[in-house]
Amino acid sequence: MKNHYQIVNQTEKQLENEIQTIDSLLDFACQKENVVNAEFNIIFVDKKTIHELNKKYRGVDRVTDVISFALEDNQTIELNVRLLGDIYLCIEKAEEQAIEYGHSFLRELCFLSIHGFLHLLGYDHMEKEEEEVMFQKQEEILNEFGIRR
Repeated sequence: MKNHYQIVNQTEKQLENEIQTIDSLLDFACQKENVVNAEFNIIFVDKKTIHELNKKYRGVDRVTDVISFALEDNQTIELNVRLLGDIYLCIEKAEEQAIEYGHSFLRELCFLSIHGFLHLLGYDHMEKEEEEVMFQKQEEILNEFGIRR
């Protein structure tokens, strides 16, 4: 069965080319992770919006780059489709980090999209061992897709 996801740009920035690349990258990541019949969203937002989300839902009073709301964390609902959740990605923060890390804006958007996607699948980086697994998987997906630093 086919995956259904939406990439929504709620910012003023024109991102048509980046969205096309991220769309292809997500198809690749779903295949690589054997994700089928799943639904999720990536929403591009500004600093104000992600700050509000971070404060309200995580209790962290600052801007962040990406927040994932994983619906599969709650397995009490059984459905015929995997509702993975939503990924909120801050465009302004991605632009700043691309400069800070010395790579392209597109690479940063792809990195954050895959980072958020892996969180929806249950990967985490709270413990050192988890971080190694998640970060290795991120780099593997990006490199195999052709997104390099």
